[in-house]
Amino acid sequence: MLRVAFATSDRATVDQHFGATVGFAIYAVDGERAKLVQVAEFPEESMDGNENKLADKISALAGCAAVYCLAVGGSAIRQLLASGIQPVRMEEETEIESLLVELRRAIREGGVTWIDKLVKRESDKARFDRMAEEGWSE
Repeated sequence: MLRVAFATSDRATVDQHFGATVGFAIYAVDGERAKLVQVAEFPEESMDGNENKLADKISALAGCAAVYCLAVGGSAIRQLLASGIQPVRMEEETEIESLLVELRRAIREGGVTWIDKLVKRESDKARFDRMAEEGWSE
């Protein structure tokens, strides 16, 4: 299952800038279902001049494959990618439920580059784990 976060003020809509978000709704998603597994909340902060706010937000996303938000600055993008988290910027406020439907479809059928890479990586890892369990003979 992929863990995916959504920058949200109401737990229903992606409606927040990453750096100034008041919260994340974090879901575990696979091809068939999505389940809310965590909610992280933060005090409201100024978006400018407070680079330290990013560390707490990125830390809250530990284990997440991606974060959806309305906007995300260059510094945040670099830090997210360095932490293995794909930032996904939305053009407009979007219902989380509709994004979860798209994510489940992409996991099943492919077509979203960052998801395809993660699914392949997990598949390769599982294959190598099975090979290690079976033992190697040369």
